[in-house]
This record gives sequence, C-alpha cells and structure tokens, in this order.
Amino acid sequence: MELLQNAAPRLHPTGKGRIGSEFKPRSSTTREPITAAEVFEHIRDIRDPEHPHTLEALGVVQEDHITVDDAGSAVSVLITPTIPHCTMATLIGLSVKIKLQRSLPRRFKVSVVIAPGSHNTEDDINKQLADKERVAAAMENPTLMRMVNDCLVGSW
Repeated sequence: MELLQNAAPRLHPTGKGRIGSEFKPRSSTTREPITAAEVFEHIRDIRDPEHPHTLEALGVVQEDHITVDDAGSAVSVLITPTIPHCTMATLIGLSVKIKLQRSLPRRFKVSVVIAPGSHNTEDDINKQLADKERVAAAMENPTLMRMVNDCLVGSW
C-alpha cells in the first residue's frame, strides 16, 4: 500500500453558494460576462489525485482566490496545496488549467498559480504552469492525461 504524503488532510465545508444553470435567451450580439463564481463552479469538484476529496473540500481552490478580467479575457486561479512539499501540486495545477481551457470560451487566457508561501518549490511549479509548450507537451502525454482526466471525473 502506498504511503500518503498527507495522511489526514484538513477538510473544509463544501457546496455552499452553488449557482444553478438556467437557460436565458439573449440576443446573439450580447454575451454574459464570466464571473469568479462561474469559474469556481467549473473547478470546485476536481478530485485530488491522492485523496478521495475535491479540491474545494481540501481548501486547494477557493472562490475568493479567483480573478476574472472579462473585458481583458483573462482568468487567474490561485491554488493552495495542502502541504508545502506536495508532489502532486503540478498535477493539480495542470488539472485546473486544463479543466478551465476545456470549459471557458477560447478567448480566455487561463493562469494557475501556487499561492505565495504555500509550497517549497512554488516558483518552479509556477514557471511550469505558465509555460505554454510544457502544458501542450503534457496534454500530448497519454499517461499524464490519464492522471489529469482521473482528477476531472465528476467535475463536469
């Protein structure tokens, strides 16, 4: 049996503030702006690769750590690993980034950043997550994409 890095993670309350989906007819020339709440809905149910919990339940993602510049077509998500030496932080960040790239309109530039002071190698991880070529290469790696997709199961 594999030893867990964080055998007893702290769990946070979940499920409050869910936004329902409701079809609202509108003109084809108008668009509804994307909000932090909507972005959070897309990522809150992503599974942790090590534990049977969501990133929301583990406190890795929080709505107030999401910034959306709708006019500038930019979304930024700050993630907080559960422990400073988490070896899954890059995979978690990649999962969040890929989920949002799949879910948001293509015009959005998505950045995922490790919260300052929350990880021993946050600078290295942030560089990897910001590097378009590395992210594209990761998306072409079948083993890595299987791991990402396992995290995304249930987050649809």
